[in-house]
Amino acid sequence: MVYVKWFKDISKDDVNIVGGKGANLGEMSKLNMPVPPGFVLTVDAYWKFVNDNNIYNKIKEILSKIDINNPAQLRKASNDIQDLFIHGNISEDLKNEILNNYKELSKIFNEDNTYVAVRSSATAEDMPNASFAGEQATYLNVKGENALLDSVKKCWASLWTARAINYRSIMNFSNDKVALAVVIQKQIFSKKSGVMFTAEPVNNDISKIIIEASWGLGEAIVSGEVIPDEYIVDKNTLQILNVKINQKKIMTVYDPDSLTKNINVSQDLQNTRCLSDDEIRRLAEYGKALEQHYGRPQDIEFAIDDNIYIVQTRAITTINNKVKDNINIDQKILLKGIAASPGIGTGKVKIIRSMDEFNKFEVGDILVTKMTNPDYEPLMAKASGIITDEGGHLSHAAIVSRELGKPAVVGTQKATELLKDGDIVTVDGTHGVVYEGKINLDLTKKEIAKNVVKSTPIEISATKIMAIADYPETISKVKDIVDGIGLLRMEFLVLRNRKHPRWYLDNNRLDEFTNMIEERLEEILRIIYPKTVIVRTLDMRTDEYKNLEGGEKEPIEANPMIGWHGIRRDLDQDAIFRAEIRAFKKLIKEKGFNNLWIMLPFVISWEEVYRAKQIIKEEGLIPGKDVKVGIMVETPAGALTIEDIIKNAGIDFISFGTNDLTQLTLGVDRNNELVQKLMDEGHPAVLELVSRVISICKKYNVYTSLCGQAGSRPDYAEKLVRFGIDSISVNVDAIELVREVVLRTEKKILLDSMYKYNK
Repeated sequence: MVYVKWFKDISKDDVNIVGGKGANLGEMSKLNMPVPPGFVLTVDAYWKFVNDNNIYNKIKEILSKIDINNPAQLRKASNDIQDLFIHGNISEDLKNEILNNYKELSKIFNEDNTYVAVRSSATAEDMPNASFAGEQATYLNVKGENALLDSVKKCWASLWTARAINYRSIMNFSNDKVALAVVIQKQIFSKKSGVMFTAEPVNNDISKIIIEASWGLGEAIVSGEVIPDEYIVDKNTLQILNVKINQKKIMTVYDPDSLTKNINVSQDLQNTRCLSDDEIRRLAEYGKALEQHYGRPQDIEFAIDDNIYIVQTRAITTINNKVKDNINIDQKILLKGIAASPGIGTGKVKIIRSMDEFNKFEVGDILVTKMTNPDYEPLMAKASGIITDEGGHLSHAAIVSRELGKPAVVGTQKATELLKDGDIVTVDGTHGVVYEGKINLDLTKKEIAKNVVKSTPIEISATKIMAIADYPETISKVKDIVDGIGLLRMEFLVLRNRKHPRWYLDNNRLDEFTNMIEERLEEILRIIYPKTVIVRTLDMRTDEYKNLEGGEKEPIEANPMIGWHGIRRDLDQDAIFRAEIRAFKKLIKEKGFNNLWIMLPFVISWEEVYRAKQIIKEEGLIPGKDVKVGIMVETPAGALTIEDIIKNAGIDFISFGTNDLTQLTLGVDRNNELVQKLMDEGHPAVLELVSRVISICKKYNVYTSLCGQAGSRPDYAEKLVRFGIDSISVNVDAIELVREVVLRTEKKILLDSMYKYNK
């Protein structure tokens, strides 16, 4: 077991050992970025502590006794679990290793006990919607052995907040698989600090770098407690294009009693520019270098004492509509602020000052608050618009609003004072304006359409670029820049009702199940029509949804990942499968949504496909005529018998599920951190299967696609184009990057062909 790794020994490929933050800090250290030195307690240290204190079994027991959808029960369970960590004992050998390395770090600064920042670094930071900030804790200005050990335990405990447990439940991420690494890093006593985006975050302008900065530690900016100065830099020339000075009333500073505290900024500094021209350009240079290294725009945190330090970088994961216009709306303006997330939303104002007031918030309301934090995310998801008193482009409210596709205006300074509960307002997140009353949205959208300043038109590639997406909010954001949805997972639709499909079966209410599917799929199909939506039928493993109502009856399997799910469960439990097909039939035959394709998961034989197609036909849909039916190629058996499946069962398309195909080909459990380093979609054996299947499908004129996570990797996308794949489905934050790689590869293939011909 490896309990400690120093930054110099870590790279971006070590996420499963040291978490996302730790991996990026190590990678930046290797790039000679000015990163404060430090080390990481690996996930092995977390598991040792958990096992030494028998915490794992206690967590299972606590969670088994609650309804996770009951907020009071969830909070009580969360507090009980966190107490297990806070009051647990760190074994002598682990304690000695932590403290010995702390002493080594202190020696670098000729100190016995130096001040450090103790930061959580989750191994699951790259799961869906992971850019929702603040899931785990950070402790600043920690000094001394006891304080350090206490902060480490608090970080581990923060993996089990009520919000984090609920988030994992919603996102179908097993509590058994999560672990936390802890970053221990020299604390910089920032005179000023801030955040930097190497692309303009609202309009996706990749030619600009946006820097926000304020006095003191960076927590006041990220939390939205201060409206920072804003600096806009031309990425190519590093020319400073615009400087906006805001009144910075609050700053976060070190406090010996409470570690940090907020104080008032002195009058002479409140309206004083925070960064010099030289500091702005140096920061922009670092940002540009990091973007070039990682191959995509970055969200970067920095701290400045007498020197500039880069303390974090991560990829920007949001996709925003590119809207720039000059709309003249004849309506009273109530407030102006920072345009944080584009779009227009109208509703009733609900002012929320604390969690105690959450119950009064209803779907479609306008969320008005001083500032948001991760606890507000359920309200933000229900809101038709978001307004905050404080915060900038990179505050929690701004980032999450963009992720959810909710119009947001932040930094208004006085929304909670001027607005009243029940007021009808319209939030224009594109321009940073809040209007009185309801605006004619149809008229406004027409005006927006007329006044949009179009960027370079999307160049069409021969290889289709499709998205992996499950929610209407996400699909609305990407519908104009993709060729369709290459993977929509049925289980994500089911999650919203918090009822397991077998609940409908056991209670003889499958008609309700059919109607629910029809309603939710129709919304998605309508948004993106006439572009294709490939719907994967239910692929619910028996260990994944036990917390849903009815899920408690799920059987217990030794290895659910290779157990009763996918097409094998559809055929054994065909009443639920038929209920799905009846919903598809209504959408296709009664409502005319011929852009729906049906995809069968976890296939190993042509007999399975043949039987599934028979059921589809029995329910009133003719495969190949009324609807295209295909399979996921995610087992070696499916890949190696693809010709038999085509000949004997007949399919219209295939789509590679590279996650399962890789783990089953290499014999690697993709959720097991001990063997994660062996999980490689680019392994020659996996690539051989992919290439072989594409070649056979071309022979029989079967459409080929890929919907695994590997498609979002530019290097993998290039290989797929060279294999001749018809479409690649990617994560929404990788669309533009993969499109660029695909276009470049296609052109190179043409040029090489022309060169050989001329030669």
